[in-house]
Amino acid sequence: MGSFLVRYLLMCFCLIMILLSSFLESSFPPSSCKLQKKFNLNGMHKPGDVILGGLFEVHYSSVFPKRTFTSEPDQPSCHGFDTPGFRHAMTMAFAIDELNKNSKLLPNVTLGYSLYDNCATLDIGFSAALSLASGQEEQFRLLENCSGTPSVVGIVGDPFSTFSIAASSVLGLFKLPIVSYFATCSCLSDRQRCLSDILKHFGWTWVGLLVSDDDYGLHVSRTFKSDFLQLSGGCLAYSGILPWEDHPNEYKKIVDLMARSTARVVIVFALKIHLIHLMTEVVKQNVTGLQWIASEAWTLVGGLHTPEFMPFLGGTLGIAIRRGEIPGFRDYLLKINPEEQNSANNMVNTFHCRFSANWLEAGGTVCTGEEELRNAETELLDVTELRPEYNIYKAVYALAHALDDMLHCVPGRGPFIGHTCATLQKLEPWQV
Repeated sequence: MGSFLVRYLLMCFCLIMILLSSFLESSFPPSSCKLQKKFNLNGMHKPGDVILGGLFEVHYSSVFPKRTFTSEPDQPSCHGFDTPGFRHAMTMAFAIDELNKNSKLLPNVTLGYSLYDNCATLDIGFSAALSLASGQEEQFRLLENCSGTPSVVGIVGDPFSTFSIAASSVLGLFKLPIVSYFATCSCLSDRQRCLSDILKHFGWTWVGLLVSDDDYGLHVSRTFKSDFLQLSGGCLAYSGILPWEDHPNEYKKIVDLMARSTARVVIVFALKIHLIHLMTEVVKQNVTGLQWIASEAWTLVGGLHTPEFMPFLGGTLGIAIRRGEIPGFRDYLLKINPEEQNSANNMVNTFHCRFSANWLEAGGTVCTGEEELRNAETELLDVTELRPEYNIYKAVYALAHALDDMLHCVPGRGPFIGHTCATLQKLEPWQV
């Protein structure tokens, strides 16, 4: 009985100390915050008075280390350099550079950027979004009213619907604006109606449907069947869900289903990585005679127009986002050199060289820092079909115009409480 009473009193004492500690912390908050840990992310940064964030797919796959649950796991590594994705990131860098040279828009304000690679992986993309929201400073002091310039005032990206939904659900708590530059679930209804019109025009009423295993594809899976029946009187012969990872058995089952079906028209709402896995199995089984209908996510992407795939994908119909012109962008790309981009793994893919000595031992060429893109054969310089890039360009300018309007606000006529205006020194993201 005595030992129980002692344990009880000790427990009560500990509880009181915890409550007292919590009370003291709330009454006397710390004067500074310290970043607990940094994510190992691929990124490019440029300082400025106001920072814009960006999320892009510079690599299209990642590898996670095996988890033993006995020690802290290593950070995932990114693989498969995506040249169009890198061009997307450079579009944002170009737009900000162009804005900084514009004397009429945001005068006396220098824009900077923090651009991260999501590696086509939700975990990495979400980590990058959190890094943009919290910043990467090791420690910063708290002001009495918790005000101050945010790490970023807006984010351009993410290109994936699932990633954007995941990020916005958290960043929305901080009222941080996100401008997506690619198709999202909320606008898929227009895409579906367009595809239904194509099917109705050609009289195709018996089709198959394949979607990616994410919000982008599953939204279509839930709604397309009823919309297709209502708009064109058609029916689905089958539907399948394409996994994100490379699961040969799953893709084999899907292609087996396609081969057995009498439907010769296949609609695919998915991304490049899914199509590569799918078409690899289609080629393996030699499934020919199909009419492919592509969603905007893979209509014009590179990597599918190969001698191996084209005999099967030739004649594909698809919808695409609007193309635009960005004057001066190609000249900007030509100024890129390996020394400036050493933080990204694009040297081997663009210049066929690397700064590492190990690369030389493996038979590669070491970069000198004097390489020029005009002497390299790369799709990076292909600016004839600027579609996602044009959306990125417009998104950056949309944020810039919002900031410019805010800075030209007249006190007493402002949009905030008491007709006040926001200032650059006390700017909050939601005011943008």
